[in-house]
Amino acid sequence: MIPPERAWGLWLSRQIIARIMGAFGPSLAGTRVEYVDTTLPDGRRIKGEWVYGPRTPTSEIRRASTTVGAIYYVHGSGYAVCSPKTHRRFTSWLSSLTGLPVFCINYRLAPRHRFPAAADDVRAGWDWLVRTCNISPKRIVIAGDSAGGHLAVDLLLQSEVVADQPAALALFSPLYDITFARSVARERMRRDPAIRAANAARLVGMYHAGVDPTHQRLTLNVAAGPPLPPTLIQAGGAEMLQDDARQLAADIRAAGGRCELQIWPHQVHVFQALPRLTPEAARAVAYVARFVAHALQDARVLAGEVH
Repeated sequence: MIPPERAWGLWLSRQIIARIMGAFGPSLAGTRVEYVDTTLPDGRRIKGEWVYGPRTPTSEIRRASTTVGAIYYVHGSGYAVCSPKTHRRFTSWLSSLTGLPVFCINYRLAPRHRFPAAADDVRAGWDWLVRTCNISPKRIVIAGDSAGGHLAVDLLLQSEVVADQPAALALFSPLYDITFARSVARERMRRDPAIRAANAARLVGMYHAGVDPTHQRLTLNVAAGPPLPPTLIQAGGAEMLQDDARQLAADIRAAGGRCELQIWPHQVHVFQALPRLTPEAARAVAYVARFVAHALQDARVLAGEVH
């Protein structure tokens, strides 16, 4: 067992996950990356990267001026492990399949930066896209995996964002219950092949250490909140977080939102990012691309831009 709370354990965890993502992720050939490190007028810092897949336009026109749309990607891995770089193969693939630029936020990681640092950075990234880059929320689809799913939902429950929501939300194996109570129960029936619930809880615990887990931005009350934008949730049938996905989907529907839930049999956590490991990844991500296209089209129709 690798102790994530130890410096060497966290370093090793980061190395292992980076190598897995690199070895089993899609090709990066033809991908273009533009790094972002800027500051909002109120002083909040934005770090991240625009990713353009090999089949997206490669002109020098700034993506902030695009009128087609964009994906705002919030990476996962316990608030402490990954980065836009580890997810670049996946964001490039999403960009290529959708034809859209993907902005992946480089939020601050635990344990050096604890709650609500990551959530605040995700909100700053959203404000930068909408206010500075002048991209209409209705031309943005938010996507995220694992802990990034929790951060994305937290963003969408904030009143200022509720007032002008994105076109849609796409989540891969989202974390919903930071106590991992559902994961522990699932583990009693079938063990996750990748990680134990206790270890995942320890990793995530470094982010919210010292904060009551019932805090409204940690235990998210989606069922009693505003309707979220049209949502697609995909999770693996072999992973412990599948019950988080089921509960989140049920809560979205209870709040009046529209949510499609897909549990892919025998698949592991965020299998979509590992096409060299499982052929189902390509089918799943192709479905996501169609979902994104339809969501943006529907948003344009609702805005009266398509007759």
